[in-house]
Amino acid sequence: MWIQVRTIDGKETRTVEDLSRLTKIETLRLKIQDIFNVSPQQQRLFYRGKQMEDGLTLFDYNVGLNDIVQLLIRSQTDPPDGPTTKDPSGVANLETSSCMDNKKESSHPPTSSRSTLINPGIGLYKINELVDCRDVSIGAWFEACIENVTLSPKGQITPTKGKVGRPPKRTNGKNNPVLNSESNGASTSQTDSNTETKEKEEDIAYHIKYEDYPEHGVVEIRSVDVRPRARTLLKWDQLQVGLKVMVNYNMETPDERGFWYDAEIVTINQTSRTNKELRVNILLGGPEDVIGDCKVHFLDEIYQVEKPGARALSSADGQFKRKSGPECKHCKADPEAECRFCSCCVCGGKQDAHMQLLCDECNMAFHIYCLNPPLATIPDDEDWYCPTCKNDTSEVVKAGEKLKASKKKAKMPSATTESQRDWGKGMACVGRTKECTIVPSNHYGPIPGIPVGTTWKFRVQVSEAGVHRPHVGGIHGRSNDGSYSLVLAGGFEDEVDRGDEFTYTGSGGRDLSGNKRIGEHCFDQTLTHMNRALALNCDAPLNDKDGAESRNWRAGKPVRVVRSSKGRRISKYAPEEGNRYDGIYKVVKYWPEIGKCGYLVWRYLLRRDDLEPAPWTPEGLERIKKLGLAVQVRLREQRKSILMQFTATEPSPETEPPSKRVKIEETFQLTEQQQQLIQDDTANKKLWSEAMDHLKEGPNFLRKLEQIFMCVCCQELAFQPITTVCSHNVCKTCLQRSFRAAVYTCPACRHDLGKDYVMNQNKKLQILLDQFFPGYSKGR
Repeated sequence: MWIQVRTIDGKETRTVEDLSRLTKIETLRLKIQDIFNVSPQQQRLFYRGKQMEDGLTLFDYNVGLNDIVQLLIRSQTDPPDGPTTKDPSGVANLETSSCMDNKKESSHPPTSSRSTLINPGIGLYKINELVDCRDVSIGAWFEACIENVTLSPKGQITPTKGKVGRPPKRTNGKNNPVLNSESNGASTSQTDSNTETKEKEEDIAYHIKYEDYPEHGVVEIRSVDVRPRARTLLKWDQLQVGLKVMVNYNMETPDERGFWYDAEIVTINQTSRTNKELRVNILLGGPEDVIGDCKVHFLDEIYQVEKPGARALSSADGQFKRKSGPECKHCKADPEAECRFCSCCVCGGKQDAHMQLLCDECNMAFHIYCLNPPLATIPDDEDWYCPTCKNDTSEVVKAGEKLKASKKKAKMPSATTESQRDWGKGMACVGRTKECTIVPSNHYGPIPGIPVGTTWKFRVQVSEAGVHRPHVGGIHGRSNDGSYSLVLAGGFEDEVDRGDEFTYTGSGGRDLSGNKRIGEHCFDQTLTHMNRALALNCDAPLNDKDGAESRNWRAGKPVRVVRSSKGRRISKYAPEEGNRYDGIYKVVKYWPEIGKCGYLVWRYLLRRDDLEPAPWTPEGLERIKKLGLAVQVRLREQRKSILMQFTATEPSPETEPPSKRVKIEETFQLTEQQQQLIQDDTANKKLWSEAMDHLKEGPNFLRKLEQIFMCVCCQELAFQPITTVCSHNVCKTCLQRSFRAAVYTCPACRHDLGKDYVMNQNKKLQILLDQFFPGYSKGR
């Protein structure tokens, strides 16, 4: 096994070889030291976001074959890994500073009565006066009361923070406008005659408190965002085009009640006494911050914009409250109704609001006494999370900590055995690096592009090619369907192999406890599971007692057969190295008998039924030579073998030089029907011209074909292909999914296809792909 180690900056990548799944991290550090010349103390290794710690293995981190481990070289001055701690003095200073700020804020002169207007001596507005203040983040106006008036240097006042809602979604075609807070109804209504008074007003800061949002406390706001409280309702006959008024509008859902905005009347339509329509431009503050053509639904609630200098109002004159959109859409802000959305999500009660906690993750409220377990007081933490959102700190692996024990791995046989055997070096343990998707896993018959005689060095490569998918098991199948492939590895000495036919022994009957790969026979085999699957391939009714013989053995289901070099000890037809695909066989008969082991076993007689010549025949050997088939090894193994040959100090007479790539002499043959269909597929003329250049490469032609006609969406061979006007082929289902998502462009080049594009399937291309890749459309 080998892995790739890459520096954190990505500049250097090296391969670490001769590893096992059970290799310790400290052993890996020593190998990295030899390659990168970095001491283990300076190494920080990361894999999939986790820092790898000593005492654990590659298997604990699920490191696979050829996976990349990142290396961060720690400098000599870096502190050791561990959870960071806060400086107590810093917290104390922060708290002291916060207290001082609170003290400054609370130093405003107290007011003895809310109904008494107090003249501060500066500014247009008085203390305790009812005003409208604009939230510059959304441009809406809210009722407020002035708490204090102070002088402030020009430009030093912090803009008002947003309280509710979100920025409007559409403003003259632009998203999230930047509001110009220097202009509003108050400032535009002022005259320019008294420039000195205006500049003086800009230096005044008003400390206000929102009536509907007392939790925000006292907020400092600029004079341009304050104006007298709206109090005059306008009747329908008082409205005129161009008049500036205050209306209620909902940016997200225009049919529902929302916030109050300044608006300029654009059109007034009245077809009857009850049928009225008013359209306005919503003014958000600046001259360019306008939302045009908005329909007003609440025609009886249109207020006149009050000018600065209007009569000051206090709470003694009345509430002067306007209706705004309800805070909760579920209970409509009914104080008597229980609601788990705007109140405690456990009991739904709206009582004891001062004892509710708001989760910083899900924004749901909880009474402290409704929690499980309940809390006695409000916690002092800045952030609080409910039991559902809070991460279990015992499950979090911090930097410098080891992995938590996995329940899944604790139940594995390798974790419970007392054996010290290193099982992690086998290639069957590293897992597949790719998977065959050209045909489904339950495909009968040959795999397109895999000719008879193809040989792989490792069993896991046979699985990656899709010829025999299990890494270890000898039979691949389903007990309710049949068997798709098997491996003949000579596991039983009494098996007979005659090349074109052989006897095969079923699975089972062995004790494989304790993570064993092979064991002695200790009980009888039964016709279940994989044994039953292989029996279903026989053209005869299933008989689990006496077996059966096929009526017409060629009519049975095909089985792909792979011979392993392990069977060389009992068969001369087995390859000398690796695992070789020998073609299609059919089950002639199956029967139970007592084997040499003394227990009952199930035997199967399989006979070859393939048009391609067997690889041990002269014709088969000649075809293997023409196709240039050799033992396929993994890229790393091949490179290692070549390096060993080139770095030898003295060439040995027994060592052959690395063989050159054999030239393929057999071209891929097209039938007359296929040639005609290719000529008729004019939409893909350029693609077929490119593919025809690879006919001389034999079976590699199919691999090139798979690349050319691959769907860009699902990365599979196109099924029910749609050839677009830009000459790209996409699966019909993939293109339909794209259109359902309102994406009406070609997935490959973004050419505009149009919303009304007609998806005509390229039937000629579909017929060709079905012939070149039989079975690929099964299950698609």
